[in-house]
Amino acid sequence: GYAHWKGQVLNSDELHELYEGLKLNKVNRYDYVLTGYTRDTSFLAMVVDIVQELKQQNSNLVYVCDPVMGDKWNGEGSMYVPKDLLPVYRDKVVPVADIITPNQFEAEILTGRKIHTEKEALEVMDILHAMGPETVVITSSDLQAPLGNDYLIALGSHRKTKADGTKMTQRIRVESPKVDAVFVGTGDLFAAMLLAWTHKHPNNLKVACEKTVSAMQHVLQRTIKSAKVQAGEGNKPNSAQLELRMVQSKKDIENPEIIVKATVL
Repeated sequence: GYAHWKGQVLNSDELHELYEGLKLNKVNRYDYVLTGYTRDTSFLAMVVDIVQELKQQNSNLVYVCDPVMGDKWNGEGSMYVPKDLLPVYRDKVVPVADIITPNQFEAEILTGRKIHTEKEALEVMDILHAMGPETVVITSSDLQAPLGNDYLIALGSHRKTKADGTKMTQRIRVESPKVDAVFVGTGDLFAAMLLAWTHKHPNNLKVACEKTVSAMQHVLQRTIKSAKVQAGEGNKPNSAQLELRMVQSKKDIENPEIIVKATVL
């Protein structure tokens, strides 16, 4: 959200070198891996190699992938990463991921299917399941919310194979109040908290999503309230004033009061 930025982007060689260092010290056993915004195809391919190797170390490792590629503005979708990342996400990353958190636009480009209705969204989530992930959450969509225009819909689907080999799918819809501001980092926060709450509630996507989305609401409401105070009466808050109030929301992140309920579909 800022006009200027400095620093380096880690490339795949540097990532590989860091991972080699972890291996040499035998600290390459992880329970979770979370990835988000990436701009480079070779870096992304290296992430896949590392995740596969970590899964050999620990077969219970859960890889949460936020396939950050683009978004919709006023109904029009566009990518804000190079287009050559799409086939890497689609063909290499999603198949090794356990949980993915695309927005509607990302779910559409990963599957090549447009979403106009909730039924189509569920079909797209099924296609994504078939590509590999057990859990798919479409974090935001421009679908009409049953509660009205002031609400944003997220949809979740969790597919589990039971001991007898039968598959069971739990699907949910979450409607959360829209907040009138442009925040940066909400997707990262969503993915991180979904990782945490699915860890605590591995077989209950409904509760995991309720806690994730409720915590998001607490953070966003606190942020907008604080930003408006800083901006002063009648002024629009700027990027610095809209920085997510994470530290101030520590209690809400750790133990959110559930203010957003999920509907089981």
